[in-house]
Amino acid sequence: MSGDTKLLSLTQVSKMLNKPETTVKRYARESLLPAVKEGNTLMFPEDAVIKYMEIEKRLG
Repeated sequence: MSGDTKLLSLTQVSKMLNKPETTVKRYARESLLPAVKEGNTLMFPEDAVIKYMEIEKRLG
């Protein structure tokens, strides 16, 4: 990841994907969605979330 990658919070990603936070955490744990830990907080690269949304849309 480059230094200028925007990071999104768990709550933001949950709302974007319309999924519960527990599901988003599972996606991160199972490496379906890249995440980084900042302290005790999971953060998600915005570009990876958008890419995931595009793939999910294509798969139906």
